[in-house]
Amino acid sequence: MPDQIVPGVTAIAQTKGGHVHAFLLDPGDGQGLTLLDTLYDADAGRVIAAIEGAGRSMTDLKDIVLTHAHRSHLGGLAELKRRSGATVHAHAWEAEIVAGRRKAERVSFLPMRPLGAYWRVYHLQFGAALGLGALPPVVVDHTLDGGDRVGPLEVVHTPGHSPGHLAFWWPERRVLFAGDALATYPILAPGWPAFTLDPAAQAASLGRMAALEPEVVAVGHGEALVADAAAQVRALAQAGP
Repeated sequence: MPDQIVPGVTAIAQTKGGHVHAFLLDPGDGQGLTLLDTLYDADAGRVIAAIEGAGRSMTDLKDIVLTHAHRSHLGGLAELKRRSGATVHAHAWEAEIVAGRRKAERVSFLPMRPLGAYWRVYHLQFGAALGLGALPPVVVDHTLDGGDRVGPLEVVHTPGHSPGHLAFWWPERRVLFAGDALATYPILAPGWPAFTLDPAAQAASLGRMAALEPEVVAVGHGEALVADAAAQVRALAQAGP
């Protein structure tokens, strides 16, 4: 079921894809809805149900912003674009993957540690290592970089998980959408280790996010941090790669 984590921010969850989350943003200013990531399923059923369950139509969805180009976050993109005509935004590095012009970076087959926690998501790692999970290509309408704005969000470039990974900051709500720069499922960590291409860059990105002093940190995999959020992100950054 969709869950409002703060006013104007609805989290849409899916177990498949690693307890993945998308976020529906309604600033309440008549500018329409913004969707951050699109879950795993290609039919976009959960996202469509959340929009319609809020009494809105698909044409109210004006912007789709992507943290990065991994299957768990892109699944419903093509269907949502078809139904809504929304403008799709991503970093230029990730846009090439979304459009099908380049493959996502492969990850290692080696299991992540601690094995007891990460064994639950090894099937996703194995699929990524093989390059599985292809989706219909979608042309990104607008590329983003750090300092840009889209809808109510400020863009923060947070490389590490991938070169073009983006986080998004809603200053009026004090909410940071961290994508996969950190995860709370299956454990709190600076992202899933096998999927982090540059751990040093990841740690630096966590430091930049902590400096925003967010009150809530919403993540791509797992539940949002709602207590001492900035301190928890800062601790992960200080722990280093």
